[in-house]
Amino acid sequence: MGHDHPHDHTDPPSDPALRVKALESLLVEKGLVDPAAIDAIIETYETKVGPRNGAKVVARAWTDPDFKDLLLNDANTAINSMGYAGRQGEHMKVVENTNTRHNLVVCTLCSCYPWTVLGLPPVWYKSAPYRAQAVSDPKGVLAEFGTTLPEGTKISVWDSTSEMRFLVLPQRPEGTDGWTSQQLEDLVSRNSMIGVELALTPTELKAIQAGETS
Repeated sequence: MGHDHPHDHTDPPSDPALRVKALESLLVEKGLVDPAAIDAIIETYETKVGPRNGAKVVARAWTDPDFKDLLLNDANTAINSMGYAGRQGEHMKVVENTNTRHNLVVCTLCSCYPWTVLGLPPVWYKSAPYRAQAVSDPKGVLAEFGTTLPEGTKISVWDSTSEMRFLVLPQRPEGTDGWTSQQLEDLVSRNSMIGVELALTPTELKAIQAGETS
C-alpha cells in the first residue's frame, strides 16, 4: 500500500510540536503544571479512554452478528453508529482474525492510527524498528509481544495511511459463552486491536484482576 506522507518520525519534531514542548517546559518550570499529572493524562488517553471505545466495538461485534457484518463491510458507518467519530478516524477498515488468518497493523512511513477507537498511538507503534520489522518479520514482532500462533496461520500485514486506517477484530476467546458485552470488553486490549497480541482469555483476565486488587 502506498503512502503520501512527506515526513518520518525519526525526523526532528515539527515546529508546533517544539512549541508545545517549550510551553510545557515553561509551565513545569514555573510550578504551574505537575509533569506527573501530564504523564497520567497521556497514559489515560493512550491505554484506557481511547481503547475502551474500540473494546466496545469489538464486544458488540462478538455478540451482534448484524453489527459484525456491517463493521466488516462498512466500518465507518458501524463505528459512527456507536458515537465514535472524529479526526483520525474518518476512513476505517476492520479486518477479522480467524483460525487460519491473523492480522497485524503498522504504518510504515508515519504513525497513522485510529484515534477515535484506540486513543493515542503507543510509542513503540511510532518507532522505526517496529515499522520496519512488522513488514519484514511479522512473526518476530509477535514473538516479542509473547504472541504464538497455531502452526500454519497466515499473517496479513496492513499498512495504515491517511486514506485508510485499520482496526483488527480479534477472535472471541473460548469459554465466554453467555458473557455480556460489558464483560467481553475487558478481554479486548489495545494491542489485540493492533494485532500484536490476542484477546485475553478468561483465565488471563482473572489473573490480571487478581493482581490489581492484591
